[in-house]
Amino acid sequence: MNREISGLSSMATRPLLAETAECIRLAHGIRLRFDSAGGVEIARRIREGAEADLVVLAEGALAALEKEGLVLGGTVRPLWVSQVVAAVPAGTPVPVLSSETELRAALLSAKKVAYSTGPSGTALVDLIARLGLNDVLADRLVQTPPGVPAGALLSSGQADLAFQQHSELMDLPDVVIVGPLPGETAIDSLFSGGVMASSNQPNHASEVLDLLGSSETAAVARARGMRMAGG
Repeated sequence: MNREISGLSSMATRPLLAETAECIRLAHGIRLRFDSAGGVEIARRIREGAEADLVVLAEGALAALEKEGLVLGGTVRPLWVSQVVAAVPAGTPVPVLSSETELRAALLSAKKVAYSTGPSGTALVDLIARLGLNDVLADRLVQTPPGVPAGALLSSGQADLAFQQHSELMDLPDVVIVGPLPGETAIDSLFSGGVMASSNQPNHASEVLDLLGSSETAAVARARGMRMAGG
């Protein structure tokens, strides 16, 4: 049996998958190798014929691929939940975000607000609309290209406030994480995994997917700013 499993994933889960892959290798002798890029880019690659055994993406993107027959029906399972957090450049004042009022104040005081492509970026734009700040912030919003963390615009001086998945911001230099969004403004993203229709070892891939979603990975998920789905 081939003891290597290949996968495709979004950038948000790249650090977590790298660590869980090593845990699985040590505990089960299975080599697990993921190629990561922006979620939009990964979905495009798959639609253009990219092959792998597993794919890990945001819930909505994965459901679409399953509907198109590119992910095997019945194999999709929820894995991890990630919070969107706010961040600012190191050395600048850190806003308090314990209420919706304080979040509004932080948004209004920012000269440029960075956000990512994918579900977290879409959710942030929707939130800004719900807060009634569309017109005020229209010229201040900066969306990063696929695969580029919003925090990169903080360290480069192109933004003074950024929003993205915690896992994508936590290891960036010169970036200070403020924390999750308060109360009803909180944004959570569910990441799921599925077996690719192109896999030549779907049963083995499904077993590895179960390992990714098992209690074995819970501690690693917490350390990488996520929690287990359903936990």
